[in-house]
Amino acid sequence: MYGYDQNVGAGAQQQYAQPPPGPGGYGQQPPLYPEPSPPSLADAVRAFTTGQLSAEDFQQVFATSKVYCPRGDNPGFLALHNTQQPVIPMFTSLKELRRYAGKESKYFVITGAEVIDLLPTGYGFVLDMEGEHRMVFDAKAVEQMVEFAMRRMYG
Repeated sequence: MYGYDQNVGAGAQQQYAQPPPGPGGYGQQPPLYPEPSPPSLADAVRAFTTGQLSAEDFQQVFATSKVYCPRGDNPGFLALHNTQQPVIPMFTSLKELRRYAGKESKYFVITGAEVIDLLPTGYGFVLDMEGEHRMVFDAKAVEQMVEFAMRRMYG
């Protein structure tokens, strides 16, 4: 009834269609040499500070990476004003942020591109303040990063 026999014998087995041969589909073998994953922000910081990564390549990694920022009770960045220029501490991982601000600290996560877009004029930032490869970007460096991002986006 309804297009199939409901009275299948006890010894009968149901047959399944084989996947079509050729590329694609769920029967495909994974590639022998998978594409390498992009470097993490921490890897990019290490490579950039040791001269193994160009400024442009670093900025491309930074733009798409997650950045961890400590926060206070009000929305926005927390700035350090006890430096020559005001800077905002930022971190490549939650572990680095916790090392600096403590286990119970509040934080938010944004991309590097959002950092460049939202950072107030005249402010710099410090990546991994307590880390082995601390990087300081003063306000002038941030302006250059904004210009680079605009050229890349709009030509």
